[in-house]
Amino acid sequence: MLQHHGRVLIGKPGLDGHDRGAKFIARALRDSGFEVIYTGIRRTPDEIAAAAVQEDVDVVGLSLLSGAHNDLFPAVIEALRRAGGADIPVIAGGVIPRQDIAALKERGIREVFTAGSPVKEILEVFHQVVDEHRRERVDR
Repeated sequence: MLQHHGRVLIGKPGLDGHDRGAKFIARALRDSGFEVIYTGIRRTPDEIAAAAVQEDVDVVGLSLLSGAHNDLFPAVIEALRRAGGADIPVIAGGVIPRQDIAALKERGIREVFTAGSPVKEILEVFHQVVDEHRRERVDR
């Protein structure tokens, strides 16, 4: 039996209908031992946050290719705060210009992966973030 390494929600905020990358990462996470909840495409930040809190996830992964990342990723962070999930870390990826990464991190995104990032690196960060999140929950 495969040991679960954590619960991950993969969300696609906004009107971006391209989900090939999100599904690829969801499968890679599942195959690596994570329990994965995939919200599907065209979800609002509030829908993603509500699902994350309801499913008691360890981390939220967001994917976006539409160029609205500077608005939608921070909106998910804010929605998580309002929904009682301010402690849930958020990892993001997609077609994101390198010059936007620092500002996204300043606004609460834990890590940002651009197109072509190695899957192994992405999985390592998810493992690390889940481990840290679980330790923080125990310490509270």
